[in-house]
Amino acid sequence: MATAGENGDEDRHDLQGNTTLNSESENRDGEEVAKINQFQELTGIEDLEECRQKLENHFWDLERAVQDTFNEREGVSGVYDEQPLPPPDQPEVRRRIPAPTPTVDNRSQQRVFRRVAHADERWSWTTWGIQLLYLPFRFVYSSIYDVFRFLVGLFRPDPRRRLTDPTADVEKFIREYDERYGTEHPTFCQGTYSQALNKAKEELKFLLVYLHGDDHQDTDQFCRDTLSSPNVIQYINEHTIFWSCNINSGEGYRVSQALREHSYPFLAVIVLKENRMTVVARIEGSLSAGELLGALQGIKEDNEMYLIAERAERFIARNERLLNRTIRELQDNEYEKSVEQDRAKAQKKKEEEDKALAEERQRQQEEEEKLREIEARERLKEQWKKEIPEEPDASHPECIKILIKLPSSDRIERRYLVSDSLKYLYYFVFCHEEAPDNFDIVTNFPRKVLPCKPTADFEPPTFKEHGIVRSEMLFVHDHDA
Repeated sequence: MATAGENGDEDRHDLQGNTTLNSESENRDGEEVAKINQFQELTGIEDLEECRQKLENHFWDLERAVQDTFNEREGVSGVYDEQPLPPPDQPEVRRRIPAPTPTVDNRSQQRVFRRVAHADERWSWTTWGIQLLYLPFRFVYSSIYDVFRFLVGLFRPDPRRRLTDPTADVEKFIREYDERYGTEHPTFCQGTYSQALNKAKEELKFLLVYLHGDDHQDTDQFCRDTLSSPNVIQYINEHTIFWSCNINSGEGYRVSQALREHSYPFLAVIVLKENRMTVVARIEGSLSAGELLGALQGIKEDNEMYLIAERAERFIARNERLLNRTIRELQDNEYEKSVEQDRAKAQKKKEEEDKALAEERQRQQEEEEKLREIEARERLKEQWKKEIPEEPDASHPECIKILIKLPSSDRIERRYLVSDSLKYLYYFVFCHEEAPDNFDIVTNFPRKVLPCKPTADFEPPTFKEHGIVRSEMLFVHDHDA
């Protein structure tokens, strides 16, 4: 839940106009220059214009810009969604675009645990007097030391600000921690701070960040007694992702600058809260195993609701995606089925059309063939009519009369000479309009086919040669009847 202070910070970041730095107020200029210098120190980027551009891309949100720069170098996705630059013609007051930040560090909403001195650890009046006597000397020493560090920093920059391999820094710390304090400790997350944030967000677990300071007087006791406690180890491993690094390394220094701790040992509890990785608690100073365990349990109870809500949202979203995928699959199946049916219908229709077209083509061919046969038959009739000899006179001594009965029961007759070929009898019947197309001429008794149809290899005999020397009745046999 964002407070008014947090919203105010975001609004100040969002109110970035299109005017240049020279047109801003002196107070705004000072804040931007300070952020540019701090961004340059944290990232090691020498180009001031590049630093300015990255900060402008993130609406002058220093933490987001630094975290994104680290993510780019490590080749991992950001812990929050990227926001595009507003177009150049956007109005002077920018539209507020909500976006999750890598780690929201709102002190007003955090639980802070600090070690409180017990009665036997409080200073006596004598101790207070000695401390007051040493105060001027400490002030002078501290001032001289700060000036000396400043002068050394001008010629020898802090090595922690150099670009280093963050993964190597973490692995080196884990290796040195095991060598110095042993392997009885919570399981360290192997990876960079950005990767630990991503993992905690993905797995919906608390991220417990421990910044290790070698030079602090309480560090050894905290590592040997508190972090090695079986109860602490079990609780941290079960409920959190435990990430740690030495503040004297590049990766530890950058995380230290982002979290801005005040005392050591330092622990920060980060959780996905309202879609933002948010620092919900800070533990500063050396706590006993029982105190640390109680603090972590209280933090978990206070913030578990956010993880439960996120799990519910993801469950609903996952079910919605599953439902949508199922609906899409059903729709796709129905569509494929419909397409297949349409394809089958189209194929069947095409086959029917092809069949109808083939039948129509066959019918046309048959009709054309039949027409050609009719035309050929008509031409043949005209030809054979001319070849039939004239009918002889009835008084001719070789004249015979042939009576022919057609399948339609009609009778036709004609006179021939016994010396005429039987083919003229066939020609006569063939040319008659009542004669069938495919026929033979037969005798009644005995029933025999008269060899009167001429072919290329056969020339019919004459009436006399076949034994017909007197008038006779013959029959036409239709083969198609």
